[in-house]
Amino acid sequence: EPVARIVAPESLVGDELLRGIGARVDESLRAGDTAARLGGDEFAILLEDVEDDASVAGVASRLLEVVSAPFALDGKDVSVQGSVGIALASDTVDAGISVEDLLGNADIAMYKAKGNGKGGFAFFASEMRSTVVERLELRAELKAAIESDALTVAYQPIVSIETGAITGIEALLRWNSPQRGNVSPATFIPIAEETGLIVPLGRWVLDRACRDAVALKRRYGFPADFVVSVNVSARQLQRPEIVDDVRAALETSGLEPESLTLEITESMMMKNMELAVARLTDLRELGVKIALDDFGTGYSSLNHIRLLPINMLKIDKSFISDIHDDHDQITLTTTIVELARALNLISIAEGIETPEQLAKLAELGCRYAQGYLFSPPIPLAALQALLDAHEAMPLAA
Repeated sequence: EPVARIVAPESLVGDELLRGIGARVDESLRAGDTAARLGGDEFAILLEDVEDDASVAGVASRLLEVVSAPFALDGKDVSVQGSVGIALASDTVDAGISVEDLLGNADIAMYKAKGNGKGGFAFFASEMRSTVVERLELRAELKAAIESDALTVAYQPIVSIETGAITGIEALLRWNSPQRGNVSPATFIPIAEETGLIVPLGRWVLDRACRDAVALKRRYGFPADFVVSVNVSARQLQRPEIVDDVRAALETSGLEPESLTLEITESMMMKNMELAVARLTDLRELGVKIALDDFGTGYSSLNHIRLLPINMLKIDKSFISDIHDDHDQITLTTTIVELARALNLISIAEGIETPEQLAKLAELGCRYAQGYLFSPPIPLAALQALLDAHEAMPLAA
């Protein structure tokens, strides 16, 4: 019989919310169906005497609809989206499929549904197994790498376009796996987000970046406005502990709050603007700076930008690639730079690779830049060597 697994975002799941989801699931099923919570934010549902696949799809759609309706928690409406994976077996015993196999197949289908975007469902198909098994293996290896302190932080300089001085650095997570070699952040960061590993991982990066920034400032005598930028994930921002994590990193390292910039992507903000504003306001009260990363890709309105407690706009590299000769890119980048100036925000362009791009940004009035033209992300020792070569690139004044 079909087994469905439904999962809601753990970051929003408390006991009260889980009870509410469970009650809605129960109310949506027929008398003979069975639902159980497997642990965390996962539920399993056994449907018996189902006529066809369309009937199962109808149940899945109904479940997703009732789960997505807002919950009233602590006087606020909280909305979640679930993902449903479905596995079919006409007769579990006769087909030679164990209950564990059936649940495992439903789990694989659930990962497929999540990969397609939350709020949907997917049926298990045998070809899914290799892809999902690879993903599960990668998740296990990532967990082991975190536990064995096998990940590293690389730093990319942020440069003043006017003076050429290195005025800051961005901390970027790197993973060189013994089995896989260098694993792209685009591959392992989403897995870390999905599993919750991003929370301890993000805490570790924040602590390491603050410590390294203090060491650099002492070695080179950098002023307080020399900053280290650290990316904050959606999962971290959703948790109130992020404020305590930042405070602890600053206090433990001795870094001045004004020397730390937290980078939040624009698309992340759009998912829950009210929460983002509240959390960023709390972080700003610590004295840190906030940068809106990948600006121009998240479809935010001018009113949203006005409401956000941010200090900087980071122009996405997609607006930079042909900026020296593409009229549309020039127009869009000019608009972003002028918007930043009008709102008294600092503009930083990412992905600078050629002198022509840099010259055009200088002409448009962009203040800071980073990219391979100056340096790729490099380990701390290589960064120190770059900073030592001050004849080639002056240090921050």
